[in-house]
Amino acid sequence: MNKEKLINPKVHLLALCLVVFTEFIGAKKLNVGFGVIALFPMLYALVLGGIISFPSLKLLKEKDMSKSANILGISFVLLVAKLGTMLGPSIMKVFSEGWALLFQEVGHFIGTVILALPVAVFLGMKREAIGATYSISRENNLAIISEKFGIESQESKGAIGVYVCGTLFGAIYLGLLAGILGGTGVFHPLALAMGAGVGSGSMMAAAAGALVVLFPDFKNDILVFSGAANLATTLLGTFVCAFISLPLTERFYNWLEPRIGRRKKLNSNIERSNSNEG
Repeated sequence: MNKEKLINPKVHLLALCLVVFTEFIGAKKLNVGFGVIALFPMLYALVLGGIISFPSLKLLKEKDMSKSANILGISFVLLVAKLGTMLGPSIMKVFSEGWALLFQEVGHFIGTVILALPVAVFLGMKREAIGATYSISRENNLAIISEKFGIESQESKGAIGVYVCGTLFGAIYLGLLAGILGGTGVFHPLALAMGAGVGSGSMMAAAAGALVVLFPDFKNDILVFSGAANLATTLLGTFVCAFISLPLTERFYNWLEPRIGRRKKLNSNIERSNSNEG
């Protein structure tokens, strides 16, 4: 990689200021009745980073953000390497939960296909709903959908839309969600750690960070199991999405669209109006 792409004093200085400021605030817990919202330095940094990158503030230019993206990739390599060093000594513990790690992948397409697809179709989305709901739409999922339908297809547009939303808000959303679910006391910390491994490094780190705040005694196990689940999702999830999730989503869409799609409602209203005029 070109060294010039990684050298940007402004970006490094802003990142350092964010780290110092957010670490000074520290982790906080907010009781909200139905659960606990865990606030932690990474979550603050994500929100503040989004604010200072607003074009109207003119603190960062597009080229600065592009260089930040390159640095972020290297940071996640370091994160994965750290998780790998923790995974080795705990490998037998991970093997003992092997089936649970494999079956947690089922929840990914149940959540997106069974729950999200009907909502998307009901709200009026057409074939964009297939690309938007067959997965969480990370890089490998975009490759699958564009290879099958083409990059200019409606399905690809739906997947790209979710990809952009996930990039902007995914880590914040999962960090808050993990804290709320963990605060309910319904789920075991390791079950939530497995659920944090959705196939995205930033989302996994945010969710795991919230869980560590809530369950400090399980810190190492949370990091190990979330990292193992994320790796399993990245590897196994590609095949699940290509051969199970995507065909299932397409068939489910073809069944749902004539029944609850907006087009059906629009046509029925037109027919009703014509009959009244007659």
